[in-house]
Amino acid sequence: MFLINSDSAEQGISRRDVMKAGLWAAAGTLLMPSVAEAAAVKMPKSGSYDIAFVNTHTGERFSGTYRVGAKYLPDAFEEINYVLRDFRTNEVFPIDPRVIDIIYMVHRKTGRGSQPLEILSGYRSPKTNAMLRQASSGVARNSMHLSGQAIDFRMSGFSTRSLRDIATGFKAGGVGYYPRSNFVHVDTGKFRTW
Repeated sequence: MFLINSDSAEQGISRRDVMKAGLWAAAGTLLMPSVAEAAAVKMPKSGSYDIAFVNTHTGERFSGTYRVGAKYLPDAFEEINYVLRDFRTNEVFPIDPRVIDIIYMVHRKTGRGSQPLEILSGYRSPKTNAMLRQASSGVARNSMHLSGQAIDFRMSGFSTRSLRDIATGFKAGGVGYYPRSNFVHVDTGKFRTW
């Protein structure tokens, strides 16, 4: 089941735009291994992969299956791309399925699968990234958010330090810890921490 709490037509985004972004994400997944395969992380080889998250800025939610076995589901990514769009510019961009694998693994390891993750940032447009860079030195000029390969998140009632430790343990991409702002950043780049 996929849940979205907004009318995309009112937001200036057509259903065609959302579908186009979903198709790009689906096409991209054919060319890349999952994070689990790339990092040799043990994930179930079959069955479905469910994730639940809420965009803290819009209140929109995704809750459902995004992958079955090794196959990412285009319909799910149509929804995911929309919920994780740049809410400031309303731009939808394909989210790297491997970053969803990372938050799936972290979410699963918390033991709180029914509690949604709180997403602070998914895709970030160049305009938004430039604006955020002016406001904070912690925003990278070539942020992986610009290519849909990063997510900033937290979980209510669960320590961000513990989320960081879980994510770091997988050694599956970049992990940033921002205790003052109370969130963890994960991305699909090379393994590194900060």
